[in-house]
Amino acid sequence: MPKKTPRCVAAVDLGSNSFHMIVCSLTDDGNLQTVDRLREMVRLAAGLDKKNVLDQDTQKRALACLERFGQRIRDFPHDCVRAVGTNTLRNAKNAQQFLDKAEKALNHPIHIISGIEEARLIYQGVAHSVGSTGELRLVVDIGGGSTEYIIGKEDIPKKKESLSMGCVSMSNRFFGQGQLSKNAFNKAILFADQQLEPFQKKFHRKQWDQAIGSSGTLRSIDKVLQAKGWSNNGITMNGLESLVAHIKQCDHINELNLPDLDQERLPVFTGGVVIAYATFKNLDIEQMSVADGALREGLIQDLLGRIYDHDIRSATVKTLADRYHTDKQHTARIKHTVDTMLNQLSCDCCLFNNREVAQFMGWAGELHEIGHDIAHNQYHKHSAYIIEHGDLAGFTTQDQILLATIIRYHRRKFSRSSLHELPTPWNNLAPFMAIILRLAVVLRRNRQEHDLPEFKIAITKSRIELRFPGNWLYNSPLTHADLIQEADHLKSAGFKLEFS
Repeated sequence: MPKKTPRCVAAVDLGSNSFHMIVCSLTDDGNLQTVDRLREMVRLAAGLDKKNVLDQDTQKRALACLERFGQRIRDFPHDCVRAVGTNTLRNAKNAQQFLDKAEKALNHPIHIISGIEEARLIYQGVAHSVGSTGELRLVVDIGGGSTEYIIGKEDIPKKKESLSMGCVSMSNRFFGQGQLSKNAFNKAILFADQQLEPFQKKFHRKQWDQAIGSSGTLRSIDKVLQAKGWSNNGITMNGLESLVAHIKQCDHINELNLPDLDQERLPVFTGGVVIAYATFKNLDIEQMSVADGALREGLIQDLLGRIYDHDIRSATVKTLADRYHTDKQHTARIKHTVDTMLNQLSCDCCLFNNREVAQFMGWAGELHEIGHDIAHNQYHKHSAYIIEHGDLAGFTTQDQILLATIIRYHRRKFSRSSLHELPTPWNNLAPFMAIILRLAVVLRRNRQEHDLPEFKIAITKSRIELRFPGNWLYNSPLTHADLIQEADHLKSAGFKLEFS
């Protein structure tokens, strides 16, 4: 339990089609109540050019939306808000430049999540909204730039995939300017079939008991089918076939006769129908219900886990450490030594009393040697690669890059410039975090439980000072030699290490 339960929490989803925000009140006993929802059709994916650069007009539209969202949650503590970007920001080459402006508009950090992490969070949102059924369920979420497929039971996702096709990208590719034709529709279906083919067996009807749709596209399709009388039981294959037949009769989206369809969604609706139809056909789905929960609800559940000390990232780190057969006793000693140093730092140091710093340092201590399972030589680089490129549940892209960078520079050459390339505030914090880990590894080189005495550390600007009792350093020539070498590494990066 947290020391103090926050009054409200919020989640912001910077989707490829729409931006969503949900605000929930939180009682002392942990009950959650939605108090506000905001949604704006931004069409972020439509702003990507052929070189995957997000154009200025789309950025302005997105920033204006975030300023409005920001007014609602500007005064919320940062640890009570989770804001994430999805497929379009994963692909945009100028994503970081946009995020720098977006974070100022929202007044909260914004993280980019992988497709697999998006799938996990979507499932959490759906599972929370539909409750426990005891059945294996397939969850499908058609977004603006990607579509997620998840099979899970209760609140545990077991299989996850994210495919790079969404209602915006599909509509732009095959139905530009709203033009429709049988030929274009058939080409779009063939494209979707090709994307689904490698995963057909994995998500086939034989693998689950119940199909559930999530988010706006499938919700809109459901409404249209009910309004037209093509289905009275959620989304059905027969209903979709009737909808497809109607679309193929039209030459332009303005000719579509679709009651209950939000006109804002009309330009991207056909692309969404293509994905839904291909999904039903390839996975042998006959009927699908539509849930209220989606990514933003999943973000809220994930945020609550962090508030109540059930951070899935810690479980992910443990799983990764087990998979790569780390020396648990040694990593525990490293973590203890890191904690010893962090606890000694005064308010003059940027690492002082920073909960997030302590978290990441703990994870770095647990994972810095996972590269040993690949090769001892250059193991720090192997460790960093695994962390940066793995599907790590709970971690955002920025989280993984930060953790990987600290571990990459925990030994050998120290590149201050690479650490400074990290986004704010980590560009200022990460060099010192890496130095703390480097010193812990040096001091624990003997890999023994009791070889290290109590010592003092102080950090001021670019100066690090270590003090050991009595003649300990004189009687520990290997450690002394290692510290001399370490001082040389740090000197080249503009840091001064002193020890006695």
